[in-house]
Amino acid sequence: MELFDYGPLIDFFEARHRLPPARVSDMYTPDDTGNGLLARVGFASGTGLGVKLATIFPGNTDLPSVQTVYVVFDPITGEEQAVIVGNAITWFKTACDSALGSRRLARTGAAELLMVGAGAMAPHLIRAHMTACPSIERVTIWNRTTARAEALAAGLTDAAAVVSTDLRKAVESADIVSCATMTAGPLIRGRWLRPGAHLDLVGAYLPHMREADDDAVSRSRIFVDSRQSAFHTGEIRIPMEAGIIDDSDVLGDHYQLAADTVPGRTSEDDITFFKNGGGGHLDLMAAQYLLTKL
Repeated sequence: MELFDYGPLIDFFEARHRLPPARVSDMYTPDDTGNGLLARVGFASGTGLGVKLATIFPGNTDLPSVQTVYVVFDPITGEEQAVIVGNAITWFKTACDSALGSRRLARTGAAELLMVGAGAMAPHLIRAHMTACPSIERVTIWNRTTARAEALAAGLTDAAAVVSTDLRKAVESADIVSCATMTAGPLIRGRWLRPGAHLDLVGAYLPHMREADDDAVSRSRIFVDSRQSAFHTGEIRIPMEAGIIDDSDVLGDHYQLAADTVPGRTSEDDITFFKNGGGGHLDLMAAQYLLTKL
C-alpha cells in the first residue's frame, strides 16, 4: 500500500487517459443474498493486460465488503508478470478516479468536502479529493451509523474532520459531495445542492442502485469516468430509462476531459455530476503504475 501515492497516481491516470482506451469486459455473478464475484478484464493491445477478481459481500461488518486479487500479464507474450493481493489497488484506483473528476470539475477554491459513507473507501476518497483540490479546508462526514463516522473522523490524522447527523444541512453547505455507500435508493436530493457544487458518486455499482435522485441529475452537467462502465450503473441507467436524460446529456468522460475536447465546468455556479463507474481500464492503469514502483 505504501507504494501508492494519490498525487502521482492521479497524474498517471490523467496521462493514460490521453492514450487510446483499453478494451474491457466485466462479469458479475451475485447469489440470492447479494454476495457476488466480479471479474474485470483490461487489455490495452501491446501495452497492458490484466484481470481483477473481487468478491463483493455487502453484509460484511468486521471485514471490507470488497476483497481483491489482481493478476498482470505481459501484453506481448501473455506471461504472468505479477499477482497483486489486497484491496489497496481498488481503494487507490477508485479514489484517484474520483479525484481526477474533482480536479477537472470542482469549482476553483472549493473549501468544504462532504464524505457520505464511512466504509473502507471513505478515507481514501477524502485524501484523494484533498490532494486534487488543495483548497479544501473542511471535511464533514455523514454515515447512517454515526459511530462509524466518528471512528473515521478520529482516524484521519492528516485532515481535521467533523461528523454531521443532518445530511441535508451537510449537503447544502458542501462544495464537493463524495458518496460511497451501499444504498439502493437515493440519499442525495438535487434540491439540496448549492450552486457550484460538485457531486461525486462512487457506490451505486449495479443497474438498480443509485445514490442521487432525478433532481440531482437534471440540475447538473453530467460526466462519467468511462461511458462503457458508467452507463451500466443505475446512476445513469435509471434516469435514462425514465426519460429524464438521454445519451447527449452525458457531456463527457475522462478521455474527453483529458484531451480537452469537451468543456467541464463552464461557470462557478455550475453543478457538476460525476459518476465513478470503475472499469477494467482503471484497474489496469493502477496495476501498471504499481509495476513502475517495484
